Amino acid sequence: MSGEFTKLFELFIAASLINNFVFTRFLGLCIFFGVSKKMETAVGMSITFTAVMMISASLSWLIFTYVMVPLDITFLKIIVFIGIIAGFVQASDTIMRKTAPGLYYKLGIYLALISTNCIILAVPLINAGEHYTFIESLAFGFGSGIGFALALIIMASIREKLELADIPVSFRGLPIAFVVAGLIALAFTGFSGLITL
Repeated sequence: MSGEFTKLFELFIAASLINNFVFTRFLGLCIFFGVSKKMETAVGMSITFTAVMMISASLSWLIFTYVMVPLDITFLKIIVFIGIIAGFVQASDTIMRKTAPGLYYKLGIYLALISTNCIILAVPLINAGEHYTFIESLAFGFGSGIGFALALIIMASIREKLELADIPVSFRGLPIAFVVAGLIALAFTGFSGLITL
């Protein structure tokens, strides 16, 4: 039992820190730069993104394992996974519009972009490719969601401080955000090699 827990913990740490999708694989940057301007939207997107990540990873694993593999239609996994993700994002879009309309309008187009986000699609594809179990898929999905949330919150806290900083005109806005993201990515490379999977 402890060996299984250790593997799940390693998967979680590897997905959230060592192989962070934003800072080491450079995926999901459109939402990352678009939503990380304010802490409130970053936290809201982090919660939504992690929930969508976990549920889409689990649904994709179930459909892949119990429908696609027995029917020998695994070559359709990208199309099927995108359909699952898009359906769930549409549901979360509707729920957020009813329960938190203020956050819904602040997130704007980025909420709909979750369905085409490469991180959300990468997790089920990696789960299928690595033949993870259901629990391992959940751990990997949760770790990936927490890693994205960590990236968003770190970036939002820095960008809020940069609003008050005296930055040269040519670096204001997105250029300084790229510089900061590069420096954070450099710091995250310090985690590489801690766990080998």
